[in-house]
Amino acid sequence: MPQSLSNILVHVVFSTKHRAPLLGTEVRQELHPYLAGIARHNGCNPLQVGGTEDHVHLLITLSRTLTVAQLVEHLKTGSSKWLKTKGSNLSGFSWQGGYGAFSVGVTQTVEVVRYIQNQEEHHRKFTFQDEFRKLMGDVGLQIDERFVWD
Repeated sequence: MPQSLSNILVHVVFSTKHRAPLLGTEVRQELHPYLAGIARHNGCNPLQVGGTEDHVHLLITLSRTLTVAQLVEHLKTGSSKWLKTKGSNLSGFSWQGGYGAFSVGVTQTVEVVRYIQNQEEHHRKFTFQDEFRKLMGDVGLQIDERFVWD
């Protein structure tokens, strides 16, 4: 086949360093489109970007020429540099060292989009750590909590 095609949907989650609540509403209103732009610039289609004051979620169609690790590196590096220009309280901004990335079936797209859109409501009941533990359990991954929370 002379043409290469793919449709790989990935749900990416990462938090601020030590889950610091640095991403206020105004910052998120700019950050989410900025992250979507980074994804597009790297050949990925952002379907939904959202989150709360201490983490982000992205549902992205992964480029066929990019690994998940490369995409996350672009997202975190580009947005971190940009965030550091957004005010003195963000001058030392950084994301956590790790991330979560989960494959999403096409039939799950609407459900995951809705989940990302409802992050603020969801986090009135659950912390980021509780959410991340649940996501890991839902996809059958065990985490070593000594190394996941930085």
